[in-house]
Amino acid sequence: MYEAGYSSPSRLYGRAARRLGMTPADYLRGGAGLQVSYSIQPSTLGLLLVAATQKGVCAVRFGDSARDLEQGLMAEYPRARIQRDQSLPWTANLLGWLENTSAPLDLPLDIRGTVFQWRVWEYLLRIPLGQTRSYSQAARDLGQPSATRAVAGACAANPVAVLIPCHRMLRADGALGGYRWGLERKQALLEKEQRTIASH
Repeated sequence: MYEAGYSSPSRLYGRAARRLGMTPADYLRGGAGLQVSYSIQPSTLGLLLVAATQKGVCAVRFGDSARDLEQGLMAEYPRARIQRDQSLPWTANLLGWLENTSAPLDLPLDIRGTVFQWRVWEYLLRIPLGQTRSYSQAARDLGQPSATRAVAGACAANPVAVLIPCHRMLRADGALGGYRWGLERKQALLEKEQRTIASH
């Protein structure tokens, strides 16, 4: 953390909160006091859940069961006021991007994470469309070459699929590694992005 130029966790959390929204305290309270709206829509990669607070998107998940997606969101924010809203505007942005990965996708986020997770997520945001990095390379780039597993763990903890592109992380041997929402979806996302690059 200190190698990244932050003298204390509070400074990094403060910076992250300004950019990405939710503070660690909000999350530890189980989302108490938060209003979370969500929609579930069919997509080219299965069902897509998008959830947001008043500040920004707090969850983007793929799945095969609406019930499982809803239960996962409620488990994540057990004390929040959660309501379904099929007109949630950011859902259209994500569905549009899945159809055309060259479309702009810059939505406000309201998520939480540890200091190290923030660093990994910001690293992921800097990986260009159509490119990949390995977990070990990311660890080296972050100044912690022995933290390969921790990098993979931060990717697995990413709460917003696609918006933070953890699908662009591979194993050092080029294998897909893991993906919270299924390796078939990871492969499909990478192939979509490669087709976009090839067509431009």
